[in-house]
Amino acid sequence: MKRSRSLVLSLVAALAATLGAAWVALPAYAAGPTASFVKTSDWGSGWEGKYTITNGGSSTINGWSLTFDLPSGTTLGSYWDALLSSAGQRHTFTNRSWNGTIAPGGSVSFGFLASGSGAPSGCQLNGASCGGGTPPTTPPPPPTTPPPTTPPPTDPPTGGLPKHLLTGYWHNFDNPAVELRLRDVPAEYDLVAVAFAEATSTPGALTFGVDPGLAAALGGYTDADFTADVRTLHSRGKRVILSVGGETGRVTVNDAVSATAFADTAAALIARYGFDGIDIDLENGLNPTYMAQALRALRAKVGSGLIIAMAPQTIDMQNPAGGYFKLALDIKDILTVVNTQFYNSGAMLGCDQNAAYSQGSVNFIVALACIQLEAGLRPDQVGLGLPAGAGAAGGGIVAPSVVNAALDCLARGTNCGSFRPPRTYPGIRGAMTWSVNWDVSNGNGFARTVAPHLDTLP
Repeated sequence: MKRSRSLVLSLVAALAATLGAAWVALPAYAAGPTASFVKTSDWGSGWEGKYTITNGGSSTINGWSLTFDLPSGTTLGSYWDALLSSAGQRHTFTNRSWNGTIAPGGSVSFGFLASGSGAPSGCQLNGASCGGGTPPTTPPPPPTTPPPTTPPPTDPPTGGLPKHLLTGYWHNFDNPAVELRLRDVPAEYDLVAVAFAEATSTPGALTFGVDPGLAAALGGYTDADFTADVRTLHSRGKRVILSVGGETGRVTVNDAVSATAFADTAAALIARYGFDGIDIDLENGLNPTYMAQALRALRAKVGSGLIIAMAPQTIDMQNPAGGYFKLALDIKDILTVVNTQFYNSGAMLGCDQNAAYSQGSVNFIVALACIQLEAGLRPDQVGLGLPAGAGAAGGGIVAPSVVNAALDCLARGTNCGSFRPPRTYPGIRGAMTWSVNWDVSNGNGFARTVAPHLDTLP
């Protein structure tokens, strides 16, 4: 991409020791499943909530459904680690494929954003009160082994994103495109990638702050303003991630030490600014082994809701053995989306390997996306990255209608050019553009054309 610059178990054990042999004669009691709620963040006009479901029973839970009411004036926004259905102010969250099984003693969590000041009420878990039953005076027996951990996910979390999404990059620098405060990103964008985090003198380590040139161009814009704007986008149901790299980015993760530095500093920036994830946009090569290590360590620190996106150049996604492609496949279980830059490329081979397709066409976009779809990435992990009109790229600029045609060809098998993929991919994730700023400069044509079309996809 172009840029201008830059503590219950101890109490139980004590009680067991006090009661001695008499303990084993006491009848067992299973509390059953319970759910607890906490507001993890509150910014006045909205908040972020988290429910934790705990299996206090003796049998494994296979599938869960949690329902609650919100008062009038409080509405749900985005959500993650669960599926949602709503009827008026009554909302029901159900498990995803990776977190429906809860072993005895285990727990899972899901979260969501809400606008308004109200809080959930009338909570029911699998048809019963979220508080569970009332335990008898006889305590339960202590566990003989630690509770098992929740099984690892077989599919990555959604990160509170829609099935088909529009991603746009926001400039944290001053260039010929219009300058924008983060809160002024148009509503059509579901995921905003902040460009960019920078390298430090420590290999792998990241730093970020509002660019002084941007602040001056906007007449004043501070880190505090930016952080407040992240919360504002959250209140609108949007997600914000921190992009690493860019055309001149020099972040290097080539060993275990730099992988740790990457994870530690990325986690600190996510906590400080409220980012929802990370985007890897390194255009000068990467080490897939250690970057995978860094991203897994980051996810362990931040949690399963972490969004992990990538924006490789077209050449980086030609061969599954190549660094970027290998990284995507190696972290497929935690990867959210790969938005390949289908521009600044020249002619390239598609998945048929029979012809070189010229950039700036439906054939080019579909035939190259087909490589990823046929080589192991799931359709929901593949997005189409295109420039947002004049000034945004040196080549490969297409009308937004061409992006829509490529999406139709991949999702439905309609509006294709001469190249037709071997099958359809209804779950194709969506589109990305470089950039929000260039799109606004060019009249918002990309977002206003592509975003509504994404809503029509299967």
